[in-house]
Amino acid sequence: MTTPSEESGPRGRGIAFFDVDETLIGPKSMFSFLEFHFGHGSREPGSYERAVAHLRAAAARGVPRQDVNRLYYRLMAGESVEGLRAAGRKWFSEAARAPGFWHTPVLERLRRHRAGGDLVVLLSGSFFACLDPIAEAAGAHWALGTRPVVRDGLLTGEVLVPMIGATKGVAARAAAAVRDVPLSDCTAYGDHSSDLALLSSVGSPVVVGEDSVLAAHAEAHGWERVTAGSGHPVPASGGEEPRPSRR
Repeated sequence: MTTPSEESGPRGRGIAFFDVDETLIGPKSMFSFLEFHFGHGSREPGSYERAVAHLRAAAARGVPRQDVNRLYYRLMAGESVEGLRAAGRKWFSEAARAPGFWHTPVLERLRRHRAGGDLVVLLSGSFFACLDPIAEAAGAHWALGTRPVVRDGLLTGEVLVPMIGATKGVAARAAAAVRDVPLSDCTAYGDHSSDLALLSSVGSPVVVGEDSVLAAHAEAHGWERVTAGSGHPVPASGGEEPRPSRR
């Protein structure tokens, strides 16, 4: 996973925070990767379907989103970090070719932020296998996701704090403090009500898609909204474009 440091990325401008799944990209990276990984590994046939059914059943019972996130990583117990990194690169090379992988309007925003000198930070409940290749292709400076616990190079199945809900807001505030950037000079993009803490923490929140909770906040507070169309894949090496204006 991309690790932030005092020396990484531009200084002196704002920070642009991006949720990943269904905001910057169309699919849910964790499930897309899981299907690929289970289908190309030594798992028994039907393993992916059973795993997804288990996670969906937990969500249907009202298990909190962050706890469902933890259940996902228990599926990775015993997997090696290097094996997952390699699988993630293979997954991305295949998945990113599919129409609609990138949410084109949001990817274009990311490029403009970067070209204008903003630090670009991805925040996601996903993990390094998915986030590293996405961050590299999109041109993000940092990728902060859920961190699996690793011992002797293997995932234990446990995680530290899931990068879900309020944790995204905490991460945004910490990043702004580390970079000495006022939160009023930061922008954030999110598509789900669980991104509310992130969006509420910055000066320029942008709602992506049609989530009813976020739409209500956008209407009440004058937040910007972006319709994230699918369309064809967009190369993640576009030229420099004007920086988005701050509200």
